[in-house]
Amino acid sequence: MSGKKQGRKSQSFLKGAMVLGSSMIIVKLMGMIYKILLSNQYGGVGTGLFNSAYALYNPLFMLSTAGFPIAISRMVSESITKKRYRDVKQIHRISVPIFVFAGCLCFLAMVLGGFLYVKLIHAENAIFALLCLSPTIFFGCLMSIYRGYFEGMRNMVPTAVSEIIEATCKLFLGFTASFLVTKYGMSRYEATGVVFGTKCANATEAQSVIVPIAIGAAITGISLGSLFGFLFLFIRYKRGGDGITREELASSPPPRKSDATLKVMVRTAIPIGLGAIIMSLADMVDSTLVNIRINHIMESDPDALLNVYGSLIPDHVYESGSVHTYLYGCYGIALTLMMLITAVTQVFGTTALPSVTAAWTSGNKEQLKKSMETVMRVTTLVTIPAGIGMSVLAEPLLSMIYHGSAVSNEVEIGSRVLTVMGISVIFIAVSTPLCSMLQAIGRMDVPLKLFAVGMVIKIVVNYILVGIPEINIQGANIGSIVCYGFVTVVALFVICRETKIIPDFVSIFVKPLMAGIVCGVTAYFSEIFYDYFFRQRIATILAVLTAVIFYIIALFVFRAIKREDILQMPKGNKIVKILEKRKLIR
Repeated sequence: MSGKKQGRKSQSFLKGAMVLGSSMIIVKLMGMIYKILLSNQYGGVGTGLFNSAYALYNPLFMLSTAGFPIAISRMVSESITKKRYRDVKQIHRISVPIFVFAGCLCFLAMVLGGFLYVKLIHAENAIFALLCLSPTIFFGCLMSIYRGYFEGMRNMVPTAVSEIIEATCKLFLGFTASFLVTKYGMSRYEATGVVFGTKCANATEAQSVIVPIAIGAAITGISLGSLFGFLFLFIRYKRGGDGITREELASSPPPRKSDATLKVMVRTAIPIGLGAIIMSLADMVDSTLVNIRINHIMESDPDALLNVYGSLIPDHVYESGSVHTYLYGCYGIALTLMMLITAVTQVFGTTALPSVTAAWTSGNKEQLKKSMETVMRVTTLVTIPAGIGMSVLAEPLLSMIYHGSAVSNEVEIGSRVLTVMGISVIFIAVSTPLCSMLQAIGRMDVPLKLFAVGMVIKIVVNYILVGIPEINIQGANIGSIVCYGFVTVVALFVICRETKIIPDFVSIFVKPLMAGIVCGVTAYFSEIFYDYFFRQRIATILAVLTAVIFYIIALFVFRAIKREDILQMPKGNKIVKILEKRKLIR
């Protein structure tokens, strides 16, 4: 392994981001197709059960990894910069038992805690989804052993491939399993009137019995995907090695003592992990408070909530007492689009960490400034137009990807949610790479403190606003705007103070915002214009394409793209020469 002669495959920030970003686009598109198929098949209640399982899974998974992948990435990057290759090997060896133990522990916690959680949110049927999702924690921990290691070497390919394997299994195995469960359940109802041991009076009642089990079957594909993703990374490491040669190991200074390495790893990981755990609790807070507070409204003043939505809430949902699960499912339908954007900026955070760490460790202030500005600028160039675009095209976008009478009501409710969510996604997405940069410069404690305060803010805002019938699920969006807005502003202030660097705020925020407004205005009026001549789906696609074209033009008009950003891209030199020749950049 260590004797391999090939050099390490490392990428610059943008090249690494493009590798992970490309895979993330594929992964998220597969994930979106997966959720669309499930939502079209099982409606708002099925989506609510699915999201409820993930709301418990996310903080437990964060607890099981506890910031160690990021700590490993940072430590590996720092060790390679200092040419301490034996330390790199030791970091990997020490990480293995940590992840195995944590994965086993949190797997058991999800299985046992799931029964309490579903009672808390008044959604006992979510237990099938929770149990089927629980193995993903264990295999996810095993994958983290290798992902953090390769990412620290700035080789994003293994992570990208493993993510695609996960998404492929989730889509094909998961949806196939749910389809077979549904087909079997309905065949038993038609033959005997009994579905999975329950006597059903009609097809609607049979479907309500099938949905929780079918969602569990669909989630089984996710667990299998995490298993195959781990197997790929394990085989890739064993057969391909990490690119550290015998010569590099021979010239490397002796490694630190194992307990010293472990101490640094834990000291680095704990504040990162606690911060991630706190913010992953955001999903659980949304799920728990939305379900509890809306269930409270339905018990105390149901007419007030029903007046907001009228006939959009089906009678069978109201009669079964599942209004809170249904509305949370509508929230989840909008969330599917939002997560495309946050996933991309998560990529920026992952790829920024080793790049900024290397510049910080070497003391190269000029390179550090360039790295910081590139990360922030690329983030806003993606998130601002995407967020504004989702807000102005909320209804046509959701109608385009979710179709059929089975989810028409959910789409209408979800589009109201997405209009506000489009604004919140800007702050959510920008905060991720900012916190990664704080971790890269050694201030792992700051994201933890910010997330703790932000979570308190979110809980208070959610509890108050979700309990108001006229606001209900929109309260979760408003809570996100206030929470992540606070995190973004304070994180940026601390970065500037710690590095003694004042970034070019005009190029990072003002110019992308100006171009984003052009994008949003173009999207809004293009949708109205094209709607006169084409069917809605075609009109929406044309509106999006038109908005993208005008946005790109605006970027060059406002000089929002820098020469150094393009140079870090593949074939960057050629692209720069072409753009300079046309005087589109300086």
